[in-house]
Amino acid sequence: MTLPHDSAVLVLEDGTRHVGRAYGARGTTLGEVVFATGMSGYQETLTDPSYAGQIVLQTAPHIGNTGMNDEDPESRRIWVAGYIVRDPSRVVSNWRANTSLDETLVRDGIVGISGIDTRAVTRHIRSAGSMRGGVFSGADAALDADEQLRRVTEAPEMAGQNLSAAVSVEHAEVTPATGERIGNLAVLDLGVKQSTLDNLAARGFDVHVLPQSSTFADIAAVDPVAVFYSNGPGDPSASDAQVAVLREVLDAGLPYFGICFGNQLFGRALGLGTYKLTFGHRGINQPVLDKATGRVEITAHNHGFAVEAPIEGSFDSPHGYGKVEVSHVGLNDQVVEGLRALDIPAFSVQYHPEAAAGPHDANYLFDRFRDVVVAHLSTKDSK
Repeated sequence: MTLPHDSAVLVLEDGTRHVGRAYGARGTTLGEVVFATGMSGYQETLTDPSYAGQIVLQTAPHIGNTGMNDEDPESRRIWVAGYIVRDPSRVVSNWRANTSLDETLVRDGIVGISGIDTRAVTRHIRSAGSMRGGVFSGADAALDADEQLRRVTEAPEMAGQNLSAAVSVEHAEVTPATGERIGNLAVLDLGVKQSTLDNLAARGFDVHVLPQSSTFADIAAVDPVAVFYSNGPGDPSASDAQVAVLREVLDAGLPYFGICFGNQLFGRALGLGTYKLTFGHRGINQPVLDKATGRVEITAHNHGFAVEAPIEGSFDSPHGYGKVEVSHVGLNDQVVEGLRALDIPAFSVQYHPEAAAGPHDANYLFDRFRDVVVAHLSTKDSK
């Protein structure tokens, strides 16, 4: 089939094809095709390191109207492997914008496609599950269909991939406390977002961002009052080194808070298993129940894996860290969305409480972490 000039093709690993228009950089990109349900905040989505290795489809049909600015990025670049939108804005209409979304995609080499039925693709993924895919544009759009499919099916699956090294800092960085100072916080950067660091600094922590390859000795050298594991991409079952370090953190009695990927690794450190969700949770409108308060929060998510744990009651940590309970539950599918250790100062959630693009229902979790650390320090001082 002869395609029109500047066309693009989305090819899924089951052979499904969608022909549209080239968007962003031209060429070929491969990754896991997932959908994000937020109606706003595309800049924060694109610059979230947790999306590394994924071709992100926006379910909201109109994208790009507010352009891109220098104030809202969550990290140093766009991390998505590719981008799928239905109707990209032809103009930028926001006083804060410095450039257009299309220009930024080209700058960062992100291959995308527009003008396809994104609702049909979303419904297909919801039924069949997230799968590998490829976007082919420019000269590559004219490649033989069998060749395009071959490239997609030979691409690595998300399961089993450790991607934190690709997104983590190479050297330690520090964000000074902006609130009343509590002490040093060691943050293991598995794909951390700037708004997370800003929230932690606002709670009084001098935030030391450490590479994902850091050992417990590296963490201890910071003289931390607590440890934080960030969000990030990849399969938690492929992060044995970070789990081993976390167990040393727990053994040392340091307070711990983990979000998203950090929740999954906390589950593994406690001795729990993880599994891949059919199509994952991505977007800024996911309902979660806080079991302690009975309050329903609308939260920001980006995860394709989850922790295996009993929803009701408490249970013993298989690795000997005492009693544990599931603290938060996703109301769409009853997925574990948070863990709380009852005998050690450690907890985690599966979502993003900083939620720079909103909503901010879960921002209190940073206050909860501060309170846990302050209480722990008071206990140490009284001994």
